[in-house]
Amino acid sequence: MIRSMTGYARREERSDLGLLVCELRSVNHRYLEVYFRMPEELRSLEPELRKRAGERLGRGKLECHFTFRPGPAMLAQVVVNEALVDAVLEAVRSVEHRMSNPARIDALSVLSWPGATLDPEIDPGPVQEQARRLFGAALEDLVAARQREGERLQAFLTQRCAAIEELVKRVRERRAEVLSAVRERWEARLRELDVQVDPARLEQELAIAAQRLDVDEELDRLVSHCAEFRAILERREPVGRRMDFLMQEFNREANTLASKAADIETTQAAVELKVLIEQMREQVQNIE
Repeated sequence: MIRSMTGYARREERSDLGLLVCELRSVNHRYLEVYFRMPEELRSLEPELRKRAGERLGRGKLECHFTFRPGPAMLAQVVVNEALVDAVLEAVRSVEHRMSNPARIDALSVLSWPGATLDPEIDPGPVQEQARRLFGAALEDLVAARQREGERLQAFLTQRCAAIEELVKRVRERRAEVLSAVRERWEARLRELDVQVDPARLEQELAIAAQRLDVDEELDRLVSHCAEFRAILERREPVGRRMDFLMQEFNREANTLASKAADIETTQAAVELKVLIEQMREQVQNIE
């Protein structure tokens, strides 16, 4: 079963520590590239999370975005910068001695002084453990989303393969009719010109024309490519690149068929083939 490289997942967890959100978004890419945006409390987790992503994903550009809003358990601490507060109070007393009617200073005013309180030293361990758990859940959601999109792509590509085989069948069934039409045109032209031609020479020229217009090999290869494509769809490994190479072969046969077309129906079939192949190629770009 194939997997798409396109997917999105979001997980969040609210606790006394705060609100932690993990968002994963992936798009197609030749290789696996992982980008992180996260607060400083989680920055040290990046190598570990990058490794975990590589164990679950084969290809694609993955963007991981963590947001964290601290909760009461992390915001309720107030640490006083005692040395600075003592210095401020000493300066206040010094100024009060020089004033005739000094205003009384309150504690809140002192705490509002720049630097009077310090950022508490917060243990990032509990938040990091929460981030590990959240990332793992979001990663599994992303893998499942890519799997579901892969199933949709598989149905789409299988349907296009069937349409290609139907076109090949139509062209093959008309080959005898096409060659017969070529003979009739030649004979009609000879009658218009009132020219006598050696029947053996005419048959020889017709045989050369038939060989030049023969597309059996191209049709056989198209059928073979469809069979190979279906086999690739069942592989349990990244197959996007292999499919991309195969699409080039599909396109080559369609171009050759178009160049050998001797009637409007075959030309139209070649155009329809190119449309189907291009539709497949566009979707193959999203397969892991």
